[in-house]
Amino acid sequence: MGITVVETTVSQPTNQRNAPSAAPAPSSGVSYGASSGDRVAIALGSNLGDSCAILDAALKALAYTADITLNAQSSYYQTVAVGPPQPDYLNASALLSTSLSPQTLLNTLFDIEKQFGRVRRERWGPRLLDIDLLLFDDQVIATDGLQVPHPRMAERAFVLVPLAEIAPDWIDPLSGQAIATLLTAVDCSGVTRYSRSLTGAAPCPDGS
Repeated sequence: MGITVVETTVSQPTNQRNAPSAAPAPSSGVSYGASSGDRVAIALGSNLGDSCAILDAALKALAYTADITLNAQSSYYQTVAVGPPQPDYLNASALLSTSLSPQTLLNTLFDIEKQFGRVRRERWGPRLLDIDLLLFDDQVIATDGLQVPHPRMAERAFVLVPLAEIAPDWIDPLSGQAIATLLTAVDCSGVTRYSRSLTGAAPCPDGS
């Protein structure tokens, strides 16, 4: 599904490249710069404010961040929230390449969240923007501040559905299974492909 950026005002972090005033929207298979370095998968979500515009702008911010190349992004999916009562989420996944270390990349993702007003208070609570580091090449990382693969990735349809759209054959280094295979083991009934038209959302893929 083609993604059209809804322009919002976003302050750039100091490590971002200067973006042209009329930059094209990131879309699946489009790179902003040379695709080199470690391959990375991330998940994005929002359920406060104009979530569609927020995801658009967050992907654009990533595309123009130094040492990060945005290689592909999924469709957007409307998903039932996990945790306390709150609005539905819009979720997406993106594939990056980067020369940054895993911890430096995580800190960069946190910085982008803060640009959009993210304050980490309530676990699983509503948020303007959430960016999770899912996979970093085939590395398994377990430190106090970082776990890769993301510890709940294989349990979450709202993560696996968009990720399987753009990286179905990526092998989870913990289970040894492809993302598309992991998707077949979860219930994705609460995940629908988001449409910007008046026709509403379409059913999500079932992984089969």
